[in-house]
Amino acid sequence: MLNLINFIVWNPSISFGPFRWYSLCWLLGLALAYFTVRRLYREQHIKDEYFDPLFFYCFVGILVGARLGHCIFYQPDYFLTSGKGFVEMLLPIHFMADGGWKFTGYEGLASHGGTLGLMIALWLYVKRTKLSIWTVLDNIAIATGVTACFIRLGNLMNSEIIGKVTDVPWAFIFERVDSAPRHPGQLYEAIAYAILFAIMWPLHKRMTNRIGTGWFFGFCLTYIFTFRFFIEYTKEVQEAFETSLPLDMGQILSIPFIIIGICCMFRKPKKE
Repeated sequence: MLNLINFIVWNPSISFGPFRWYSLCWLLGLALAYFTVRRLYREQHIKDEYFDPLFFYCFVGILVGARLGHCIFYQPDYFLTSGKGFVEMLLPIHFMADGGWKFTGYEGLASHGGTLGLMIALWLYVKRTKLSIWTVLDNIAIATGVTACFIRLGNLMNSEIIGKVTDVPWAFIFERVDSAPRHPGQLYEAIAYAILFAIMWPLHKRMTNRIGTGWFFGFCLTYIFTFRFFIEYTKEVQEAFETSLPLDMGQILSIPFIIIGICCMFRKPKKE
């Protein structure tokens, strides 16, 4: 028998009207990354005119990529098989059984899709600004940990992406879901990403010669998705079809990013 008295009962009651915790944390994480990258640009004497459009590219790339990633990788049977599902994939609404609709926000964002969307957006950004793609990727990577941390804190506040049942003393009882003590997988990831930022920020000051080589970008991908791969073992699967797979979808999607990260860390920059 599990002694529920020892576990953390989780059901935060603070609300901000129609705004969900996930949305607020997502925006706060992006804002902190914005100021971090702006400081990096100024340290590297990159003109403000090149920085100004960066936030727009990042915001749109992450949002579109994360949304499409969730719909395509996790719920293609719903979003890709009907006209209403396709509309719900693109717009933050849900069609009701009575023929009406309601605003829901984007309920379902995938970090793997967000990462891919960000990479595509940054490629378009450097096509416009003519900056080095590796310099831009490294700068974004240095700030990524703080954004990723707040995104997972948003999941924690909303009791989303819950972990498997466990008897570890730090288990959470997510009252919005059930009364079982579970791994706080969102908190595990948030801590891992906060540590990443704590590593990257002082490291970039000691390794300024590596900015622009792709090393920081590669380290960021390798670190995040290696942690993600192993933390997935503590999470409940998000969709039923994953139970028949040898690895869950989060792990399968993490492997290519880990490989890309390792390749970027050890690539030999071309001489200019």
